[in-house]
Amino acid sequence: MEITSVGIVGAGQMGNGIAHVFALAGYDVLLTDVSHEALDKALALIDRNLERQASRGKITAEDRTAALGRIATTQRLADLGNCDLIIEAATEREAVKQAIFAEVLPHLKPSTILATNTSSISITRLASRTDRPERFIGLHFMNPVPVMQLVEIIRGIATDGATYEAMLKVVERIGKTSASAEDFPAFIVNRILMPMINEAVYALYEGVGNVKSIDESMKLGANHPMGPLELADFIGLDTCLAIMNVLHEGLADTKYRPCPLMTKYVEAGWLGRKTGRGFYDYRGETPVPTR
Repeated sequence: MEITSVGIVGAGQMGNGIAHVFALAGYDVLLTDVSHEALDKALALIDRNLERQASRGKITAEDRTAALGRIATTQRLADLGNCDLIIEAATEREAVKQAIFAEVLPHLKPSTILATNTSSISITRLASRTDRPERFIGLHFMNPVPVMQLVEIIRGIATDGATYEAMLKVVERIGKTSASAEDFPAFIVNRILMPMINEAVYALYEGVGNVKSIDESMKLGANHPMGPLELADFIGLDTCLAIMNVLHEGLADTKYRPCPLMTKYVEAGWLGRKTGRGFYDYRGETPVPTR
């Protein structure tokens, strides 16, 4: 399974980062999104991030130019038909992901591998809705993709050995480290990380501490680079809530019950950095706690 061309569905914060690392590693990348504006923003961001890497001596100016030259964009999923590998990096909603796979399937080569960047949804269930469950796999990248070293590789119950081995090689070629996870809700990283964030929101909800004291306690007391509430804002509270719901529903354990305060913030549209407000208000020069 030689992979030279990669299609990426979704030009948001994960999709543009995935496009960045694959293009830099020498793959031909076709990035797609329903929004022309999102594609333009993604290319501009990739350009800035590559320039930052070049200015720090991590890549050469020639590397930057070559990587940008390997990225093409389209608004049509059908255009991904000739790609060897397709990575879906759309929003963390199962119905959206299923609709994407259903639309792209008729246009694919028989050998094309399908991958999803889901952070929590069942790989086996997503694969079962396609015509190639043996060539379907989870590739969970961490955010921000160009910086974070880890990629979780998740096999569904039907994923074959050749697909898995091909993805090990792909992850190695893009300069990342793989961790193999079983197909259980939220896999490894989010199975551990999200309940910690949820517990921090409960501590805020119950008045154990305010936003500043909770984050400072974990940064200075546990040596975390970001506090859990700051991290939740960075990830997106809607994504955090979606993952907690997957854990709660998939494992049927009350310890995974999403904190009502997180639900309330999502209902308010206060999703974190991307909307300007979450546990912090980002609309001024410096972030200000909202509680």
